[in-house]
Amino acid sequence: MSTTQAGARGGTADPAPTAKTLRGLDALNFFLADVRDGLGPYLAIYLIAVRGPDQGWNEATTGLIMTIAGVAGLIAQTPAGVLIDSTNAKRAVVIAAALAVTASCLALPFIGNFYLVAATQSVAGVAGAIFPPALAAITLGIVGPKMFSRRIGRNEGFNHAGNAVSAALAGGLAYFFGPVVVFWLMGGLAVCSVGAMLLVPADAIDDDLARGMTKEQEAARDAAGKDDAPSGLATLLKNKPLLLFAGLCALFHLSNAAMLTSVGQLLTHLSGKDHATSLIAICIVAAQCVMVPVAMFVGAKADAIGRKPIFLAAFGVLALRGLLYTLSDNPFWLVGVQLLDGVGAGVYGALFPVVVADLTRGGGRFNAAQGAVATAQGLGAAFSATFAGLIIVSAGYSAAFLALAATAGLGFVLYLTLMPETRDEAAVGGGSDGGMSSAMPATA
Repeated sequence: MSTTQAGARGGTADPAPTAKTLRGLDALNFFLADVRDGLGPYLAIYLIAVRGPDQGWNEATTGLIMTIAGVAGLIAQTPAGVLIDSTNAKRAVVIAAALAVTASCLALPFIGNFYLVAATQSVAGVAGAIFPPALAAITLGIVGPKMFSRRIGRNEGFNHAGNAVSAALAGGLAYFFGPVVVFWLMGGLAVCSVGAMLLVPADAIDDDLARGMTKEQEAARDAAGKDDAPSGLATLLKNKPLLLFAGLCALFHLSNAAMLTSVGQLLTHLSGKDHATSLIAICIVAAQCVMVPVAMFVGAKADAIGRKPIFLAAFGVLALRGLLYTLSDNPFWLVGVQLLDGVGAGVYGALFPVVVADLTRGGGRFNAAQGAVATAQGLGAAFSATFAGLIIVSAGYSAAFLALAATAGLGFVLYLTLMPETRDEAAVGGGSDGGMSSAMPATA
């Protein structure tokens, strides 16, 4: 690390990041918003609407593909974090991952074999696991710990804006050109994301700060003889409330992850392939627009209201959403109900790191614990599509939505009866970081 890097990012004398660097970070979060998730719900629409049952594609096989890709991404999470911590070529890793995701998805129109489709989407899942730790590390390495929380909020804003704009473009263009337009759009966004990454100079990223350490902390750790790397699994198993929270996060995603995909499949049957992509894009745009103010509200009120009531509201809204899907097959009704996704996901995204910080306060294992809980939630998300797809094939869409709603209801009951309120009462009114600072080392 050069002596001109640390200042406003955690030292005392060095300049803040340049406006060009910060604009590049804004653009990177905006353009990567769609690339990082691959085809997402559009994968199901393409396989069912364009390939269809004649080529062996239905809700169950599509759900299995998404589960396989999800499991591949899940397995890659920890190695991805290790890679980002160990490399000084973070820009090159992000660019390579963006190109890998895009190439895997652009290959889809040229292949039809189940195993090849599973392989390409697994590659996309593995490459996509790079982005969350890479973006967080690059951000920390640029702005430092003092500005990290505020900057992460800005990143999320550009991420939601990018999702909304790309979904709106996909919906509008698909109306005229059909579902294939998502491939064109993804290629264009990948090129823009590479350009945005190159706007961030390599020497603007402090690699020591980017992995959450300073020389002083490393020296103190060595002096104390603590040279062991924190184990996410050990941290999870030794902390019973954290283990319970991990299970509840898995239930939340087991219920939530398949809802949008299932709605997309239902809209494909109801409206045809040409309109389904446009309608699902409207669903995504609407949910993203709701998500931003919800997340801001949660961040502002989590200390005053408490974590538990807000998280219970997220489970309740998720269960209600599943029930409402069964009341009508009208496309406009389905799109309207999808607005509730912005509430549930907005609450979860804003509160998840706060609760993990509460449960690891003083232990110095916030990042390890967050990775362990993320693995649990990833398992729930990975199996959600197969869970819903099998029910759709055997009992229909209403049964699947009811099963997903029941899963959320189970999560609500378990959170209500077993999960404690994690807010630090002594810290209420003492800051806006939701206890984050007291849960982590000074620069973590």
